[in-house]
Amino acid sequence: MSRKTSKASRQKSPKAAADRKPQLPAVLPVTSDADDREQHPYATLDRGAMASLARMTGGVSPHAMLDAWGDWAMHLARAPGRQLELMERARDNWFKLAQFAAQGASGKDGKKPFTPGTYDTRWSHEGWDRPPFALWQQGFLATQDWWQAATSDLRGLRKQNAERTGFIMRQLLDTVSPSNFPLANPEIIEATWKSAGRNLIDGAQHYADDAQRVLTQEHRPVPEEFALGKTLAATPGEVVFRNDLMELIQYSPSTEQVHAEPVLIVPAWIMKYYILDLSPHNSFIRWLVGQGHTVFCISWRNPGAEHAELSLEDYRLKGIMQALDVIGDIVPGARVHANGYCLGGTLLAIAAAAMARDHDDRLASVTLMAAQVDFAEAGELLLFLDESQVAFLEDLMWSQGYLDRPQMSGAFAAIRSEDLIWSRAVRRYYLGEPDLPTDIEVWVNDTTRMPARMHSEYLRGVFLENRITAGRFAIEGRVIALKDIAVPMFVVATETDHIAPWRSVYKTALFTDCDQTFVLTKGGHNTGILSEPGHPRRHYRISYRPAGAHYQGPNRWLAAHEPQPGSWWPEWAEWLTSQSGDLVAPPAMPDAGLGKAPGSYVLQP
Repeated sequence: MSRKTSKASRQKSPKAAADRKPQLPAVLPVTSDADDREQHPYATLDRGAMASLARMTGGVSPHAMLDAWGDWAMHLARAPGRQLELMERARDNWFKLAQFAAQGASGKDGKKPFTPGTYDTRWSHEGWDRPPFALWQQGFLATQDWWQAATSDLRGLRKQNAERTGFIMRQLLDTVSPSNFPLANPEIIEATWKSAGRNLIDGAQHYADDAQRVLTQEHRPVPEEFALGKTLAATPGEVVFRNDLMELIQYSPSTEQVHAEPVLIVPAWIMKYYILDLSPHNSFIRWLVGQGHTVFCISWRNPGAEHAELSLEDYRLKGIMQALDVIGDIVPGARVHANGYCLGGTLLAIAAAAMARDHDDRLASVTLMAAQVDFAEAGELLLFLDESQVAFLEDLMWSQGYLDRPQMSGAFAAIRSEDLIWSRAVRRYYLGEPDLPTDIEVWVNDTTRMPARMHSEYLRGVFLENRITAGRFAIEGRVIALKDIAVPMFVVATETDHIAPWRSVYKTALFTDCDQTFVLTKGGHNTGILSEPGHPRRHYRISYRPAGAHYQGPNRWLAAHEPQPGSWWPEWAEWLTSQSGDLVAPPAMPDAGLGKAPGSYVLQP
């Protein structure tokens, strides 16, 4: 095949695929009178009103929150036993506080009866151990403890409503934390005294700058010291293909020989791909190239209003399937090791199941990193999702064509508000400390948008209705089954992941029958994946399950596997090598004329 022919085939392959098989939505529509209602002018008025309200509430449905409060209040009102229990807890907390205050008044160092949560860094200053600050801190934590008990599970109360009510109360309590007030926070008082108030002047400037960016919705640019292509996303490579949805990057080899089977990385579209190609010392892609692999990576476009009708199926066809077509041209006859991260892993699992169903054998293995296929236990993000909330977001996206950055990042920050919102606000606005960016913080702030149709299909079909594992997710008019995947799988979960909880990721083993290696590593959704060799204080657990073996629950699995020190990356490299072919000369990199890595899509604001 000539180079010219090869390029032409790449450009035509999505259309050719559409000619071969009808393109049907992944979430099959059900026609009803409600569909006709959606076209009525009154319905348009309703959606416009809801979209306006959604902009004011940050995309959070007031009805969903009021429903949670009503459900909780009615069940608590008819539970005299729980009421007595809460009265006793209030009494006990008050006595603990009184005893602690008495010890402090008499000059004794009493043990604090209440301790902050794992992620709560607001109380790290030593001043919180001195009166009266220690008593104020303990009073706040005692109140927080009582509300946590008050919003815990109650017979007959929907679990989601209990968790949602507790979440709301945590947010409300955080607004009145003594750490937020200059005269009640010993760290602010000390900093103001030492700097003669300079910290407050600097903080006011930081606040004015942040307020301007929020009001104008201005995207904060990547700092020059973290320039993309120079410091971050700097692994050498070429853009070998581009369509209206993604760029495909092929990375230059760094070894004289490479494994015959290439690797395709499918990142999440909710953020930019270079989380896997950060600084040279912790770049997952650079490290993988150094292990002797030919690496390709998808870089998703940052969509705008004109891309509102892009579907989840478009991301599969124009993303993963198109990338496999291109790789097949560059490395003819070689099967591909596919690696999906976060939502990219979910999409990869869908694509792999569809390929297995259709006897498409181009995959050599599948690796899923912090990616879920079942969403029944999807963690704290479920707090933001029910029918009311999804409809609310759909109206918001209907009006603007996409889900914007602040409407997504706010939800993630609220889950860890004590650290990601309030601690940062105190440091920046009262202590006057500038945000000193790190490579991962630069990536976190470099957010993207999501097309309205695709995100709606994802929220409803994948997240809310959990169709993948329920046998109700259709590709090209026919349902898929994860158990059809026969290639070896490597699944990675992280211990403190609040986006893809590890027990939810572990359930991949429940819905597949293939040969599978499972790793549980220290860290969160991002930091656990970025666990390069040499990173201090890292550990992981690993297990192997042969094809067809019986399922073992996550708690039994955890008890049976001891942590091992170090990074999980070498384990994956050894596994990947065992699944790969012989060493060969690196494949030629086509001259597509599309520019060098990291490409143009990653630079889109």
